[in-house]
Amino acid sequence: MENSIIEKISEELGISFRQVSNTTKLLEDGGTIPFIARYRKEITQGLDEVQVTDIRDSLERIIELEKRMASIKASVKEQGKLSKELEEQIDNADTLTELEDIYLPFRPKRKTRASIAKRRGLEPLAKVILHNKYVNIDAVVNEYIKVENEIHTAEDALNGARDIIAEWISENKSARAKIRGIFLKEAFIRSKVIKKKEEEGEKYKSYFGWEEKLSKAPSHRILAMMRGENESFLRLSISPSIENAIEILENQFVKKDYNGTEHIKIAVKDSYKRLLSPSMENEMRQWAKEKADLAAIRVFADNLRQLLLESPLGQKNILAIDPGFKSGCKLVCLDKLGKLLHNETIFPHPPQREAKLAIHKIKSLVDAYKIDAIAIGNGTGGRETENLIGRIRFDKDVIAIMVNENGASVYSASAIAREEFPSYDVTVRGAVSIGRRLMDPLAELVKIDPKSIGVGQYQHDVNQTGLQKSLEDVVVSCVNQVGVDVNTASKDLLTYVSGMGQVLAKNVIEHRNKKGVFKSKEELKKVTRFGDKAFELAAGFLRISNAKNPLDRSAVHPESYEVVNKMTKKYKCTIDDIISNQELRSGIKLDDFITEKVGLPTLKDIMAELAKPGRDPRKKFDFFEFDARVNSIKDLLPAMVLPGIVTNITAFGAFVDIGVHQDGLVHISQLANKFVSDPQTVVNINQKVIVKVLEVDVDRKRIQLSMKDVS
Repeated sequence: MENSIIEKISEELGISFRQVSNTTKLLEDGGTIPFIARYRKEITQGLDEVQVTDIRDSLERIIELEKRMASIKASVKEQGKLSKELEEQIDNADTLTELEDIYLPFRPKRKTRASIAKRRGLEPLAKVILHNKYVNIDAVVNEYIKVENEIHTAEDALNGARDIIAEWISENKSARAKIRGIFLKEAFIRSKVIKKKEEEGEKYKSYFGWEEKLSKAPSHRILAMMRGENESFLRLSISPSIENAIEILENQFVKKDYNGTEHIKIAVKDSYKRLLSPSMENEMRQWAKEKADLAAIRVFADNLRQLLLESPLGQKNILAIDPGFKSGCKLVCLDKLGKLLHNETIFPHPPQREAKLAIHKIKSLVDAYKIDAIAIGNGTGGRETENLIGRIRFDKDVIAIMVNENGASVYSASAIAREEFPSYDVTVRGAVSIGRRLMDPLAELVKIDPKSIGVGQYQHDVNQTGLQKSLEDVVVSCVNQVGVDVNTASKDLLTYVSGMGQVLAKNVIEHRNKKGVFKSKEELKKVTRFGDKAFELAAGFLRISNAKNPLDRSAVHPESYEVVNKMTKKYKCTIDDIISNQELRSGIKLDDFITEKVGLPTLKDIMAELAKPGRDPRKKFDFFEFDARVNSIKDLLPAMVLPGIVTNITAFGAFVDIGVHQDGLVHISQLANKFVSDPQTVVNINQKVIVKVLEVDVDRKRIQLSMKDVS
């Protein structure tokens, strides 16, 4: 990698040249972000996943910029206009915007008013008007009246010359930078309703006559207005003060005491209104959209991370219920590994009302399959089913948990679900997904497109490539942070393990099915295509829960096993002794085990892992119940104080499930007694909260909640 690129990234991110250089080498060598951040701390000097990701993204952006530079130089060279000075300008451009400004005068164009004027021979006249201070324009212009060039009068010639000047002004790098600056600083975004669309576009009523400074407009409003425009309900415009913009251009191009001053002024106004302003408005739209996209994607990614790292109940026998009314409630029984053992349907709710039969059936299933917990989907009929379960007196302790079923229907109809359960219909698959989510949310949610999980904001409006990349980074990060048991993991979960992917994940499953469970990490090398590089990248994130070697159950990388073995020899103990004896661990002098490849950061990580080998880093499962007084939105009354679960976080507040089939909104102004600028600093996805009902609109299914002054 060229030093100039490393220097750019180093300066941009505030990370040392050496750290950036070493990290880019690891990335170029195929290193994954989790692997580099976790197992190459000596090389990166302790960079975390966020910093490694930033380096990767900056590197990709600069490479794309350099590709564009090469393309532009080739285009200008082909035109015979690539001077040494111009080439230096192109090479020194720091942003794509600056690069495109440089290229604009040389970009091949369709027919324009200026190009027509040039073909008619008026470019010399335009130069005279713009640059020659003492030339008598009225006398010179007559020389350009030529009928054969379709120039019949002096005014025809002057109009053409001014068209050329207007284009020159619009393509001037300095002028564009100044106008761009005034747009960024002073422009307002305005939205108006399209005539006769008032009733149809009523949901955008807030924006029927809205305006605010573009620089201060929050991301969710930008995306809402743009969606309204895309749906043909709103018309948007972005512009600063015309007078200020024209004054800036006149200060640059209009010179006092020039004979051509008035003509230049006319050209300036025309250039701004016809060329520069529309160009800058398009640019500002793109800038605002990209800025809003980044904010929305960040919110989505943060929400997804919290959801994926939700507390797992763990390996329990589960009775999962996908509730319903007319079509009944689908029941499935799952063993501790999530294997489907039994399924059937009960009809406890209207119109059948077979509650007694349903209760008897549930009791018998709990006894027959030694059920530890009941997972109830929180969709239609969820609260009614929860109430039914509450009436049952089991012969053992059985907990009943409402489970967010967003995306379960997407999974049930997916190719993954069909491959997993080819003989069962979508209702059975959906119930299985609900049950498995309770056991291990991460393992189940990786099977679903993150955009279908319901924790985003305008996810269908933002840049889909950027969204997909960000969300995939989050899934990979979470899977590798938690670690994966190679003997129980699904192909879909293994796919996200560092260094694996779909092919290798499939090969691992096939090997496991044919040869039986893996007894050590070393056995992974027997899997087809599981070579040394894949082993290096993946082994630290995989677990063999019943392995003979305790290190195979942990996140200690096999490349560091020898270090631990040296510790056992020096201190005359076993690995199990180190794991179980805190006093022994604290007495180990790490400096004695530093080598050329193994430094203090890795040694500290090893000791931290040995203190809790293979332990799940996620929080302990926390039991939760909704208020029994409310089952539907009609049960809500203002001033009610209720328990709830945060289901989604946006830039304007948080949505909370209070058990009435319709999430309520806690506006950002109602999140805390003090001012809050970012809801994610106050609440997390799946956080248990207490809220107060402010307003209820049954017809529009809108609930306004508050977290202020609740007790």
